[in-house]
Amino acid sequence: MNMLVISLILVACLLIVVLLVIVRRPRPAPGADAAQSMVMMQQHVEALRTDVRSSLQNITDNVNQQLTAVTQQMQSQTASVGSRLDTAARVIGDVQKNLGELGKATEEIKELGLSVSKLDELLRAPKLRGGLGEYLLEELLKQVLPADHFEMQYHFRNGTIVDAIIRTSDRLAAIDSKFPLENFRKMTTANNDADKKTHQKAFINDVKKHIDAIATKYILPDEGTFPFALMYIPAENIYYEIIIKDELSNGVGLYNYAIERKVVPVSPNSFYAYLQVIALGLRGLSIERSAQDILSTLGRLHGDIQRVREAFDIVGSHIDNARKKYDEAEKRLSNFEARLENVAGHELDESSPPLPAGQEKLFLS
Repeated sequence: MNMLVISLILVACLLIVVLLVIVRRPRPAPGADAAQSMVMMQQHVEALRTDVRSSLQNITDNVNQQLTAVTQQMQSQTASVGSRLDTAARVIGDVQKNLGELGKATEEIKELGLSVSKLDELLRAPKLRGGLGEYLLEELLKQVLPADHFEMQYHFRNGTIVDAIIRTSDRLAAIDSKFPLENFRKMTTANNDADKKTHQKAFINDVKKHIDAIATKYILPDEGTFPFALMYIPAENIYYEIIIKDELSNGVGLYNYAIERKVVPVSPNSFYAYLQVIALGLRGLSIERSAQDILSTLGRLHGDIQRVREAFDIVGSHIDNARKKYDEAEKRLSNFEARLENVAGHELDESSPPLPAGQEKLFLS
């Protein structure tokens, strides 16, 4: 549009110039031929018209070219803007989708939080805590050990029931699950040091009672147990508090107190490592038993081979005797055939004198 205005301005300027030229053109001399002047004027005007038409055509062409270029540029920019708008629409759609997924994830997290709070409420009951600890203990044993090397709810002859035992070659390892959560939770959520120390002391007493109960009930060497027992603690933070941080009032740590009572505290992570070592030992025992069975089988096979060797030697001696008898019989048969041929030859030979009586017996013998 700006180029069109500029072109119109140029045309107007050109017309003004033409008019000025016509106005300033010198008048014809007096007495000149008016017709000739008119013809020259017309020729001049026609030439100017031609120039103006040519100039207008050039200007129009330039304007059209520029308008075409501007149109193409606008179309290209429009397409680019459209593409960007499409991209923006897709991005907005993706953002909306992600926002929807984020909202869904937020709802799931909220539900998980509610589930955790409900689980926390459930764990307030000691029986439920004990049941959860036993379940986790059983699952861990199932993951590592063969089914015939452990047993849940094992009954001793004295009537005591332990949560689990592990069978080795000649001994039993007793395992009891303990979950001292209540006072531990109060200790960790206390608002002041005094309450924290009070609940800490109660937590220590709870752990001591568990250690004493395990040491008294489940270490029974007369019933085939090892001279120690394991205390399985399902929560790593409680296990950490027992073996590292807390100390008893007399300065002896809980872990040392447990070791003195021959009770070994274990958590899910540490117990998994112990079970891997036990599993390797059980595999070694299985390999040893298999090797002993193989050696016994080889011993029986050696005896069988000896008996086969004796029978084979007997057969060989019989074969040797038969071969000797065969050779002897073949030799006698050959002698008999030779004598028979001699006898037949004497009968055919009429000129031969008969043999003496003594020589006939010698020939036939």
